[in-house]
Amino acid sequence: MAEKQLISTIKYVAATKPAFFLSEIIPYLDEPLPVHQLFSIISPKLSDMGLMAKKGKGDFEIIRIPPAQPYLMNQEELERQQIFFTKREMPGSLAQSIEKYITKKVGKDWNDPVIIERLRRAIVSQKDDYWKPSHKRSLHYIKGYSVLGYLAYHFPVYLIQTGHLLLMLARDGLLKKSMTILDVGTGPGVVPLAIADFYSRLDDAQATIYSLERSEEHIEAFTYLRDAFVGRSGKVRIKPPTKTDIRLMDGDKLPEKIDLVIFSNVLNELPDATMEVRADIVAQISERLAPDGSILIVEPADEENATRMRSLTVALQKKGLSIYSPCSFIWGSTCTAPRCWSFETAPAIKLSRLMETLAHCEDSYRYVNTDIKYSYAVLRKDGMRKENFRLPAGSKFLRLSKLHLHVGKRINVTGLKMSGELGDARSHVFKLCDGTAKTPVYAVLPSYHITPENDAITSAPYGSILELRNVLVRYNKAHDAYNLLVSRNTKVDPVIS
Repeated sequence: MAEKQLISTIKYVAATKPAFFLSEIIPYLDEPLPVHQLFSIISPKLSDMGLMAKKGKGDFEIIRIPPAQPYLMNQEELERQQIFFTKREMPGSLAQSIEKYITKKVGKDWNDPVIIERLRRAIVSQKDDYWKPSHKRSLHYIKGYSVLGYLAYHFPVYLIQTGHLLLMLARDGLLKKSMTILDVGTGPGVVPLAIADFYSRLDDAQATIYSLERSEEHIEAFTYLRDAFVGRSGKVRIKPPTKTDIRLMDGDKLPEKIDLVIFSNVLNELPDATMEVRADIVAQISERLAPDGSILIVEPADEENATRMRSLTVALQKKGLSIYSPCSFIWGSTCTAPRCWSFETAPAIKLSRLMETLAHCEDSYRYVNTDIKYSYAVLRKDGMRKENFRLPAGSKFLRLSKLHLHVGKRINVTGLKMSGELGDARSHVFKLCDGTAKTPVYAVLPSYHITPENDAITSAPYGSILELRNVLVRYNKAHDAYNLLVSRNTKVDPVIS
């Protein structure tokens, strides 16, 4: 009997009934088998189909797995999170743990002038490497002072950035009361530590965190900081990292039914990996994702990495994953991510004592890293989307794919605000997308044209769906893009879906 027929039959019946006995399937099959043999075939597949089995007398009842209820923060929890993000700084105990680890590692006080100068050189070297063409980068951060430089320069921003992303997931109802989380390419553990910190401000949520990392140096730093900041008991349990190269990992070593998989600033650091290889890595791990689980991919906001990440999400759609956010396909179309430079921003963090010490020199700007800008995508297997808004038939709005036919004309469009500020104080610029454009589209609002009727384009959150009425279409030949000029006669309104 073909396993494929059995599985498709199970899916069909499960879609029509909330519960049924396995014996009910037998008449549908070309090659009937006893119930116990059918169960041995489908048992490993049930959870992936969102089903579970209850054993009865000579039969199995197949029922849908009830969806886990989202963890909804109460007012007190939300206020505690807001206080943390208002402070904009790492927890003091974690900052001190990093200083103590550097001292332990180098055998001198972390603020010894010789040590500080070596950390500066490591930071400059990493930054120089980062801005090389992608095929010439090494971006390993895996030895000696490169790891310590990462802790001093990158860690504080990434920790608070991860907190912002967790708050977004919580507000969207994508966190559960009990979570199994996998952090891929964890480095010195910034994501697990950020999760532990975030959960410390929740009343009744818990998580078990697994991670993958190939560098012994990073694993050493991870273990030290975990033990110093989190400990080995409590509402968040951080398992020791599994040492592996994510390109060569054994999927059987991954936990089952992962609720959240995080790829934070890791896929861009595989310069020799093609888009297909990166998509395969994500797709392989997604096989262990719970039916209602999520995948969070985060990359830097620079144009090269942000546009590659958007192309990666298109590739992952072809492998069966769906985009939950920030993209929303309001025309019901698919997107090709044309040079899609899309990113989110958050308030800059405050300097840690370590970073202040590093910046106490002539070229202080080299050692200051406080801006939070990132490109992200949340993907799922169940097809759920953050926004299900679709423009109705006969809508009086123009698809962005048709702008080339209306250059020099005033039109109405609906689209998502898909970037932070790309302009300056004189002229505000934001990327727009409706899922149809083959060429990048930007909304441009000169500051002298700002009115109460159009300033929603500046104040609306990233990912908001906006209606823009009476915008002028212009083609920017130098950048092969279309600009929609928002003037004092333009009306901009958020779409309430």
